Amino acid sequence: MTAKNVQQAYRLAAERYAELGVDVDGALAALGKVSLSLHCWQGDDVRGFERAGELSGGIQVTGNHPGAARTPDELRADLEQAYALLPGRHRLNLHAIYGEFQDKPADRDAIGPEHFRGWVEWARRRKLALDFNATCFSHPKAADGFTLSHPDKAVRRFWVEHVRRCRRIAAGFGRALGRASVHNLWIPDGSKDVPADRWGYRARLKESLDAIFADKLPGTQMVDAVECKLFGIGSESFVVGSHEFYMAYAIPRRLMLCLDMGHFHPTESIADKLSALLPFADGLLLHVSRGVRWDSDHVVVLDDSLQALAGEAVAGGELSKIRFALDYFDGSINRVGAWVLGARATQKALLMALLAPAKLMRKAEVSGDNFSRLALAEEAKSLPHGAVWDYFCKKAGVPLDAAARAEIASYGKRVAGERG
Repeated sequence: MTAKNVQQAYRLAAERYAELGVDVDGALAALGKVSLSLHCWQGDDVRGFERAGELSGGIQVTGNHPGAARTPDELRADLEQAYALLPGRHRLNLHAIYGEFQDKPADRDAIGPEHFRGWVEWARRRKLALDFNATCFSHPKAADGFTLSHPDKAVRRFWVEHVRRCRRIAAGFGRALGRASVHNLWIPDGSKDVPADRWGYRARLKESLDAIFADKLPGTQMVDAVECKLFGIGSESFVVGSHEFYMAYAIPRRLMLCLDMGHFHPTESIADKLSALLPFADGLLLHVSRGVRWDSDHVVVLDDSLQALAGEAVAGGELSKIRFALDYFDGSINRVGAWVLGARATQKALLMALLAPAKLMRKAEVSGDNFSRLALAEEAKSLPHGAVWDYFCKKAGVPLDAAARAEIASYGKRVAGERG
């Protein structure tokens, strides 16, 4: 589509939205302020650069599409290609296993800023912010499914030190790059069958968390989040860090709660939780994922659950208190394409929410005209949001959907040939 056609379609769309009281330019300005944190682990199927062995902790990646990144430089090249196809200014989410360890081997309780200097230098050149995650899986001391709640005090001490170091690394990212790094803590702790002592595991987890967060770090440099889960592979009957546990722990301590779209019951939407939590929580980190029957971390698409989440995030007028991070891994398709598809779907969902005739819908609700409220919601589904999205991409200097797809395919063929 030519630039002229994009402009004309946008003008007509803006006029149509204006009839419903929607300021399209304002919606695009708000969307432009939302930074998505892309997850490094989509690029190499959560292998990392420790070369420590097989995945554990209930995490599985299926597929063997050619071209997976094998080195930090290859992963950074793939990320650069993905960022080049996304409108807006975004972030990168690193896991601790993605340090550069070749000539600086270190166990998890001994990692430090020196293992991530290459990432900081790269991020600085590209004006990116970095987020971080402790990696409490795929390690011999996590092989039995427990880390911070482990009955063995020495094992707990090992993982407490790992997370402490990760928080300090995150603070270093924020200090070096001028934007606070979000450090998210997820642990795999849980039981396949019914445990005999739920109380003991949760008491030990609380004790470990207290030790970790006793180390106060500047909020201008890093922000903490804790991530819950309902169940996983190997933890079907009991997860120590449940939603209720972390909600009770985080809110009085002013930590962010991380809600993952795949971490709840398959019929449970996290969209409803935003208005229940944000009046009390210091902020929310949303892991945008797509579970199919369970927490299977499928590539995000513009489906009903994503639109519902975006709608609630926008409706409360609290976008500044919400962080969006992608979290899925699919080794069966082009990995750069998976990043771009999921990120653009998330941006589209937010755009549709920002373009909704919210004022008219609220007015109808207050007056008791629930038919008009429902009719407006239906009408919004067929409004020309695609024309607004195309304009947003053109204005940002990135390809429209079809051109982006072709560029991804071309890049995929090239790197597959180079990497085998």
